[in-house]
Amino acid sequence: MKYSRTILADLIFDKLSIQKENLKREFNQAGRINSSIIDDLLPVEVAKEIYNAYPSPEEMAIHKSLRENKRVAAQMDLYNPLLEEIVYAFQDQRIVKIIEEVTGLKEMIPDEHLYAGGISLMAMGNFLNPHLDNSHDNDRENYRVLNLLYYVTPDWDINNGGNLELWDNGMGNPQRVIHSKFNRLVLMVTNKSSIHSVSKVTALGKRCCVSNYYFSEKPAEASEYFHVTSFYGRPEEPVKNLFLRADAFLRQTIRKVLGKRIVETKHIYKK
Repeated sequence: MKYSRTILADLIFDKLSIQKENLKREFNQAGRINSSIIDDLLPVEVAKEIYNAYPSPEEMAIHKSLRENKRVAAQMDLYNPLLEEIVYAFQDQRIVKIIEEVTGLKEMIPDEHLYAGGISLMAMGNFLNPHLDNSHDNDRENYRVLNLLYYVTPDWDINNGGNLELWDNGMGNPQRVIHSKFNRLVLMVTNKSSIHSVSKVTALGKRCCVSNYYFSEKPAEASEYFHVTSFYGRPEEPVKNLFLRADAFLRQTIRKVLGKRIVETKHIYKK
C-alpha cells in the first residue's frame, strides 16, 4: 500500500514531535475543556487522498434522531483500505505515547474495535446536539478519556457549519467553535463536564472526519464517575432539552440497575 498505517504514523509523529510543547501548553489552558489543535497534520496530497477514499453517504450507517443526524462507519474492511490505515495510524504506540505527554493523561489504550470510532460524514442538514460522551468503553471496563478528530474535507469553510463546539462553561454560556478545517487534528478530553456538539451543516458537500477514542483504567478526573451518553437541547431548544434530559436520565437509571447495555451497539469493528 502506498500509505500504510506505519508510514502515516511516521508523518503524524513527526508533526506532533515538532509541536509537542506548544500543544501541551494549549491543552492545559485553565478555564476551558482541555483541547489542542494541530493544523496541516499530513502532507496535503495525503490528506486529499484520504478524503477521496470516503464512501458515499448511502454506503454508511445513518444515525438520525432528536439527538443527532449523521453518517458513520466502523466496519472498515468494507471500504477503501486507506481509510482503515489512517484510522489505525492514530493507534500506533508512538502516537499514543506522545499524546500522553501532550495531555498528561496516563496509560491510554487505543480502541482496536472502534467503539464509536472510525469515520463519519455530515452533509446538508446534519448535526450533533450538545452531549457528554459516555464515560466508559462498551464493556464498562475502562474510562473514555480522549477524542481525536481528524478533518479531511478540502476547502471546508467555517460558515458551512459542521464545526466542533465546546461548551467550556456549560450550556448557559456561549460555546467555543473549532472550525472543522481541512487537515486539522483536534485533541479533546472526555470527562464529566466536556459537553460538545457539531453545528448543523448548512452547505452542499460533505464534512468528513476520522475519529479515534483513547481509553484508560484511570479517569480523566481525580475521582471515579459513570454516565451514559447524555444529550442536551441547544439554548434555543428548551422543549427538545426536556425530552433529551429525560431520555438521558432514563437510560442512566436502567444502566445502573442492570449494569449493562440494553441494546447491543452496532457501531463496532467486527474483524
